[in-house]
Amino acid sequence: DGFRLDAQGVGTDMAAISLTNAIVPVRDEHRFDEAALARYMTANVEGCRGPFEIGQCMGGMSNPTFVVRDADSRRYVLRKKPPGELLPSAHAVDREFRVIRALAATDVPVAKAYALCEDDSIIGQMFYVMEFVDGRIVNDLALPDQSPAERTAIYDAMGDAMARLHRVDFSAVGLDDYGREGGYMARQVSRWTKQYRASETERIEAMENLIGWLPKNMPADDETTIVHGDFRMQNLILHPTEPRVLAIVDWELGTLGNPLSDLAYNSLPYHIQDPNRGDIIDLDDAYGIPDEAAYIGAYCRRTGRGEIENWHFYLVLSLFRFAAIVQGVYYRGIQGNASSPEAAQKGDLPRTWSELAWAMVEARD
Repeated sequence: DGFRLDAQGVGTDMAAISLTNAIVPVRDEHRFDEAALARYMTANVEGCRGPFEIGQCMGGMSNPTFVVRDADSRRYVLRKKPPGELLPSAHAVDREFRVIRALAATDVPVAKAYALCEDDSIIGQMFYVMEFVDGRIVNDLALPDQSPAERTAIYDAMGDAMARLHRVDFSAVGLDDYGREGGYMARQVSRWTKQYRASETERIEAMENLIGWLPKNMPADDETTIVHGDFRMQNLILHPTEPRVLAIVDWELGTLGNPLSDLAYNSLPYHIQDPNRGDIIDLDDAYGIPDEAAYIGAYCRRTGRGEIENWHFYLVLSLFRFAAIVQGVYYRGIQGNASSPEAAQKGDLPRTWSELAWAMVEARD
């Protein structure tokens, strides 16, 4: 049949829910030696054989992602580092591979990891191959095409998947050295300040204010779990028809850290409206999406947690980190090596997110 080569689910006019088989032809700047990949996959992925057909997924803007179909119509996903000069410690596909392989033995929904290639000479960058998970990806957090009951169930499934991740004993799955215990929030402030400085293109007063405020208002930070780092609805693959998470994807920012960082980042849509991802602020109960208190309450019950102190700090840090990430995306976009052509259009977002974060600080202070 050939891949479905269209742009459904790409750009600002996204369908509310798109399918994982919505792909496009490989972009010129991301082309690689397909024959070399075929030799590698035939030798390293059991049961895989050519000829191969390759398409590119366009939903993400960080690590370029491709779908490979073999001679038996089995589909695989390939994630690789982008071409060009990269920021330090960014695009860690080897860490992605490691965590999803470790989590395969748990009740956390992940794709099966097949092979990691650290040899840049094969296709030009490090990459890994994992299972293709056939399902749905939510692009509009308001779920406009779902019933109230389906909305409730999908949000419940998202919160449950996050709680499952945070309940994993990282030592038991061999991830003791996946990160450091304690001090995660301070490291996040330091890391994203450095990443922002490395990709800075103009002075943003709100970012400067946050860089000064965050280290001085750090809460106690001794709790450690596996954290995803980018836990949001768009990074979940849902069952084709059921409100069930089949796989958590895009683990580039995964590490050991404070689970409240994932929870806060996942809860940002309750505080900020994103025109590209839908609006869930001030919905009435009949709509079906739980409000922030109910959503967080369910998470706390699943993880045995009581009241969360300093909640606003975690939200502010999430906004700051997102602003720094988008600044890096924009920086790569103007250099021409981002995985999405939209990246170069993101120049206004670091200012938008950081100003929202600083407004949140001023509202509390």
